[in-house]
Amino acid sequence: MPRAIVLGAGMVGSVMAADLARDKAFRVTSADARAGALALARERAKGAIETVEADLSDPRRVRELVESYDIVLGALSSRIALGALGAVVDAGKKCVDISFMAEDPRELHARALASGACVVTDMGVAPGMSNLLAGVATRRLSPCKSIAIYVGGLPARPEPPFLYKAAFSPADVIEEYTRPARLVEGSKIVVREALSEPEPVAFNGVGTLEAFNTDGLRTLADTLTVPDMKEKTLRYPGHIDLMRAFRAAGLFSKQPVRVNGQDVVPLDVTSALLFPHWTYKPGEADLTVMRVIARGTHDGTHVRLQWDLHDDFDPATGFTSMARTTAFPASIMARFLASGRFHVPGIHPPEYLAADDTLVDDLMRELEARGVRYRYSMTGE
Repeated sequence: MPRAIVLGAGMVGSVMAADLARDKAFRVTSADARAGALALARERAKGAIETVEADLSDPRRVRELVESYDIVLGALSSRIALGALGAVVDAGKKCVDISFMAEDPRELHARALASGACVVTDMGVAPGMSNLLAGVATRRLSPCKSIAIYVGGLPARPEPPFLYKAAFSPADVIEEYTRPARLVEGSKIVVREALSEPEPVAFNGVGTLEAFNTDGLRTLADTLTVPDMKEKTLRYPGHIDLMRAFRAAGLFSKQPVRVNGQDVVPLDVTSALLFPHWTYKPGEADLTVMRVIARGTHDGTHVRLQWDLHDDFDPATGFTSMARTTAFPASIMARFLASGRFHVPGIHPPEYLAADDTLVDDLMRELEARGVRYRYSMTGE
């Protein structure tokens, strides 16, 4: 019986553990420093997992923890994710990770080759499925001339003034508003300010949303030979202007300021004040929308390939849509790694997996079996 450990028992990690625990072939453990998060993970898995309380910010503790497991899933905050992943790599483990780290995990590739670790990184929804579908597009189009990715996790019933709640780590949400965004234009990587170049995008059943630049291309910026690529995050109209005002005022700054004789980090104060407003109440509905558009040539004809996702909160399980759409690709891929379907040592972003048509088809079928459906179309242009 394969032993799996999920590092991080937050909104996404707990769903990873619950989904794996549905498979009687797996023995699943959830690890986190927070007793409350572990209790929720046990509840979501209907008691079918084991839990361990551990400081996952300590790579030595992570290395010690994962030694006895066959497969590792990473769902940690961006702040500690690279250190933990390095420990997993050095242990030579099979691993699927969804952490939105600022660093490039491919810097661990040589260590993975040396230890025999097989790691699929960024295997969530975006990055994750967006990368995979971009990779599929480059295989179907010759050449593929452009790729545009639009994605957002949103409350089903937005409330002012924020018109937003965070279905994953709020700290990582703020990273999207501050981290410079890399795009590809004219086959060159360019950098744009986060929250820049807003544009309206319409979705059936949701309405018109605003899209803005975020650093979501990640590995796609240099793994695919496509002249123009961009990734934009979606929010309800009005949210972008508010976040721009917060950033301009310095509320997202990590540099301490002196207040009444004490050093205060503005981001820490902003986070403490914002996060209660951005936290979903139990049973509160969210939704996830994503659109991947690729343009190029197919059989001598100029075409547009498009994948659309619209997923809703699942009241039967209590799983948020963002947790479902992020966790399920990772837990499905973990099964593939555990069974040996993918076993190449090294660090592998999701777009590399697009080379295996059967694996992609099976992944899409497994997602659809869980109610996560990507609708595909090809039209002439």
